[in-house]
This record gives sequence, structure tokens and C-alpha cells, in this order.
Amino acid sequence: MFGAELVIVLLAIYLGARLGGIGIGFAGGLGVLVLTLIFQIKPGAIPFDVIEIIMAVIAAIAAMQVAGGMDYLVSLAERLLRRHPKYITFLAPLVTWFMTVLAGTGHTAFSTLPVITEVAKEQGIRPSRPLSIAVVASQIAITASPISAAVVFSPAFWSRWASAT
Repeated sequence: MFGAELVIVLLAIYLGARLGGIGIGFAGGLGVLVLTLIFQIKPGAIPFDVIEIIMAVIAAIAAMQVAGGMDYLVSLAERLLRRHPKYITFLAPLVTWFMTVLAGTGHTAFSTLPVITEVAKEQGIRPSRPLSIAVVASQIAITASPISAAVVFSPAFWSRWASAT
């Protein structure tokens, strides 16, 4: 039974990846529909508080992008990394960590990855080193950001779990 459910989930992910864009959401909905109607799995409670936080963060990032704030942050990061190129392996993760903590989403780090690659190549450093550390630092920063959905969801989850025991 678990194997069949796993196959349905993987097929929905594959279909969503092939469709792209809004098709990802439709494929996820199709997967949930198949699991609930065919396999009789009861869908859980929808975490509306988390969804609302994600929507707010996306709206804020979109506004920052339109206003030129992302370009400004990337220019500050580029200036810092070009000023101290020898330390790119240490500075790149710090830059992506701070951008993620302040914005509440790891998508802000994507804008700095081309800059990190360029500066690393100019220094003769393999770009995979600062890039991999920068991406990991960005993901770790999500748990440190006060406006990320992960931080808001965790206390609610653990308080329900603690009250059940």
C-alpha cells in the first residue's frame, strides 16, 4: 500500500515538473485527489497560518523586487565580495545567510549566486565551494528568520505535541 502511494506522489511530482508553472499546483492537486478518492487517505488540516505567512513574504519580496530593493541588496553583496575576494568562501555564506534572515525566504540568495561564481572564478577558486556553502547557509537561515513560515509553524506544532503528551 505504501509503495503504491509513493508511486502516486512521485508521478504527481514528475507530472508537475513536466508541466511547469501553474501545472505544478494542478499536479499536486491531482495527486491529493487520487490519494483521497482511490486510497481513502483522509487529508489533514490545511495550515492556513503558514500559507498566509508564505503569501505575505512572497508579496513583500515581489514589492522589494519591483522597487529595486533586490538589485540594491545584490549590488551591496557584490561590492563586499569584490572588495574582499580572497575571503569569498567565508563571506558568500554570510551574505546569503543575512539576505535570507532579513527577507524570510531563501529565494533572495539566488540573486547573489552569479556574483559569487564570477568573483570565485576571478580568484581562481572553484566556484562549487563558496556556492555550496552559500546555499546551505541560506537554508539554515530560514530557521533563524523571524518571518519565515518554518519559524512560525514550529512553535505551533510543538505546543500541540507537548499538550498531547
